[in-house]
This record gives sequence, C-alpha cells and structure tokens, in this order.
Amino acid sequence: MLRDARTLQVSAQAKINLRLRILAREDTGFHQIETLFLRVELADVVRIRRTTRECSLDVFGDVDADALGPVERNLAWRAATAYFAASGESGGWSIELEKRIPIGGGLGGGSADAAAVLRALDASAHEPLGAPELLDLAATLGADVPFLTSEHAYALAWGRGERLLPLQPPPASDVMIVVPAFGVNTASAYGWLDDARSADGDMSEGALQLDLRALSRWDALRELAVNDFEPVVASRYPEIDR
Repeated sequence: MLRDARTLQVSAQAKINLRLRILAREDTGFHQIETLFLRVELADVVRIRRTTRECSLDVFGDVDADALGPVERNLAWRAATAYFAASGESGGWSIELEKRIPIGGGLGGGSADAAAVLRALDASAHEPLGAPELLDLAATLGADVPFLTSEHAYALAWGRGERLLPLQPPPASDVMIVVPAFGVNTASAYGWLDDARSADGDMSEGALQLDLRALSRWDALRELAVNDFEPVVASRYPEIDR
C-alpha cells in the first residue's frame, strides 16, 4: 500500500480457486462453500482519496465500459458505502480503478477492488475497525472478499468464504490464464448448478477430509483440483471444454 498526504494506492490482486466445492444451500439462499484461494500477481490498481463530501468512481484500463454496469452496483463503490455506514466515518471518497484483471473470468477482480477499498479506508480512518470487524464487513459483499481483504497469500476457506485457515503456499510457479471472449455471471452460475442438482437429485457432496500438509504441494493439488461450476458452465459455453 502506497500512501501520500492525500491518496492511498493499493494493489488489488486477483485470486484463483485451486479447488471449489459448492455445498448446501442455506434457507437464506446463500451457499456454503469449500475452496482453496491462492493470490496471483495479476492485479488492479486502486487509488482512493478521502473528500469532504462528494463521492465518485472512475474506471479505466483494458475494460469494456458496458460490462461495468451502474456505478452504484460496482463492488468498490458498495465497499466504500458499507465501510462508511459501519464505521460512522464522515465525508466522501474519490476512487480510481485501473483495471487489469479480466471481468467475469472468476479471478475475483471486483472482489479484489472491494477488498482494496476496505483496507485503504480502514488505514485512513480516525478510528479503524480492525481486522475481525473488517472481515465481517467484507463477508457481506461476497464470498471472495474476506480472503482478498486479509493478508493471506493462500488459505482454505469455508462457510460463505468468511472462515479462513491460512496455509503455506505451494512453491511459486508460472500460471497461464486463458480468458475467453465472454464473462460468466456468478449468480447465474449458482442458479445453473442448483437447477442441475435438482434435476439429478444431487444435493451436493459434503466437504472432504483434507490433508493440510499436502495442500502445499502441487502434485497433491493436482488430485484435489475441482470446480463444481465447470460442468454446468461448460454445458452452456462449449468453448471451455475445447
């Protein structure tokens, strides 16, 4: 995090899920998950400045403006709004997002931006919320946001993503990220998965017993790597299988 007298600049790192199981759906409509989050070097740049009253959000970089939607739905904006409501801080904010993480690719770009905003606002607050309350607030914004708000490079997460067990990362490695010419809406993917399981009578498998030591080895991770979204998304986008 870079800081001067007026502006905080935060690197908002992308994440990949080395394993993602979607478990039971709660009565609230939210799903329990079991996942392995790993940060990658690919990152957006978030700059945030506290203002007297006005609030603004500007997005630039290699991004389709039509894919961003209304500013009030942007996760960075929602994070700032939620932080001010929870902390009682006064004033406003000016946020600049330099987008480098592809939108809709499952890399957590929007969640990373929201997490960066939470960290920056807490660092500049007169009375910071602190880590536990900040992570609770992050959990209200999405399953990826608590991990990306934390300082962990790698973690096992469960519940709604708010329960985190930091792990020793596997050795540093190059990663190839293949970005198709389309994005997949997360809410839609959950709906497709629910429909498929209802049709098959499959209410999802329970969480497995994992050897935590093995999770730091790439050879063991190859055997555990699974993403429950893959079959239902690939059935609608055959390009993924190809």
